[in-house]
This record gives sequence, structure tokens and C-alpha cells, in this order.
Amino acid sequence: MLEDNKELKQKFDALQLQPKEFVKVDIGDAVLDAFMIKPIGFDPSKKYPLLFYVYGEPAGSTVQDNWGGGSLWDQYMAQQGYIVMSVDNRGTKTPRGKKWRNAIYGQIGILASEDQNKAANKIMETYDFIDASRVGIWGWSGGGQMTLNCMFRYPETYKSGLAVSFVSDQRLYDATYQERYMGLLTDNAKGYHDGSPINFAQNLEGNLMVIHGTADDNVHYQSFEMLINKLIENNKIFDMMSYPMRSHRINERENTSYHLRETMEKYWKENLPAGGK
Repeated sequence: MLEDNKELKQKFDALQLQPKEFVKVDIGDAVLDAFMIKPIGFDPSKKYPLLFYVYGEPAGSTVQDNWGGGSLWDQYMAQQGYIVMSVDNRGTKTPRGKKWRNAIYGQIGILASEDQNKAANKIMETYDFIDASRVGIWGWSGGGQMTLNCMFRYPETYKSGLAVSFVSDQRLYDATYQERYMGLLTDNAKGYHDGSPINFAQNLEGNLMVIHGTADDNVHYQSFEMLINKLIENNKIFDMMSYPMRSHRINERENTSYHLRETMEKYWKENLPAGGK
């Protein structure tokens, strides 16, 4: 025996990681893939809050059988008493064929948020242990944009949302990405408008927190401030956090990542009470 990894196994076991369960969600128009992580000591006779992690953009997929960058955070939130789920809507980067991939073209944020909402409602109908009065959604970058679209378009479904480093107006994002999936603004002005959450901010009803780095050179801080102005204009109460001179990943300078996660956890525990009831 050269190495038994005993010490590493003890550290791994101490994390009490829960299995990522993969499920199908039939929304009528399509059957979507999703994953679910249940809390430690899960009791199916109780009702748990449902926390969605979303991306939903054509550049990537969240429902994967791998250990991604956010997997430890998903596990941590499940340990706090949340059912953590993620759904891949139509158009996401999965091997589901040309029709699947093309479905989102010209309507980023429109079809995707509709799919996400239908999936959320189907999940609530399917699982008795889901508390429909405690449903939250969060995402980063394109997932932040998707969070805002879901919150603003379907306020009856999502009670709390947290959007990080998001695009509020698709006209502000780089042409390389937007024109690839949306076409030219001159040819698809309605799509750009209808897919931008800033144009539906007046519909906010639930709890919302927005977070951004002021030195974000990917999704510029202008996008953040424009949404804030729109929320203020419509007298919508919300929480916000700016991280000075942090980029799109909000991880520069001492203690930033830890502070960000502490802020996120505090928001969820105050606005989406955890645990089975």
C-alpha cells in the first residue's frame, strides 16, 4: 500500500455532501433536465423552501454530472435547509439537437424565463415536500439576467431573488455575444427590448438583492446603475451591494469572496427562511 488517502477521505466525509439527484421536468412544450440536492436529514413529510440556481443562457449548462465551481455553495445551501435545484431550459448548451439549440435564438431571456417558470410550477406540483410560499432564484452574469427576468415576469412564482453581475439591458452587452444569439439590434429591436429585464422592473413584487463589482469589465457597472434607477423610479424596495474595484468575478482583494458569500447567505436566511416545517 503506497497511499490510502485516509486523511483526505476523512476530510471529504466530514463535509457530509449530499448526492446530486437528476430528474426530468415535463413542462408540456419540452422535457427539461434538472438536478436536486436535498438537505441533510431530509424528511419527506415536511415542507422545504426551494432555491433555484439558474444560468439559462445559450453559452452554458448547469445540469451536469460534474463538480463545478459553484457545487460547494449548492451543497452548503442545502445543508442550511434548502432544496437546491437547477433546470436547463431550451437553448442551453447541451447535446439535445439543432432544434433545441436554435429555440432561443433572437429571444434570450424570453423563452428561457418562460421555461424556467413552467418548470418551477411543475416541480411544485410534483413534490409534496416543496413549500410553494418559499421559492427563490439566483444567478450570476447571464444567470443574474435570468433571475431578474424570472422575478419581473413571474412575480407570483418567485418570492425572492438574488442577481449578481447581471445584464439589465441587452443593448449594453458586447456585440460578439449578443449578435451571435440575438442578431443585429436593427433587425431585432423588439427581441432586445423584450429580453431585457430592465423593461419589466415595474412588475417586481418579491424580495430582491442585486450585487455588482464597480470595475466589472465584462458586464459594465452602468447596467447595474440603470436598473437601480428604474427600480427607484417605480418605487420598488430592494437590497443592493457594490464591491469597489472588483471585476465580474468579484474575487479581488482581501476577504472579498468570503464577504460576498456571507452577504448572500444572510440575504437568503432573512428573505427565504430555511428548514423543513
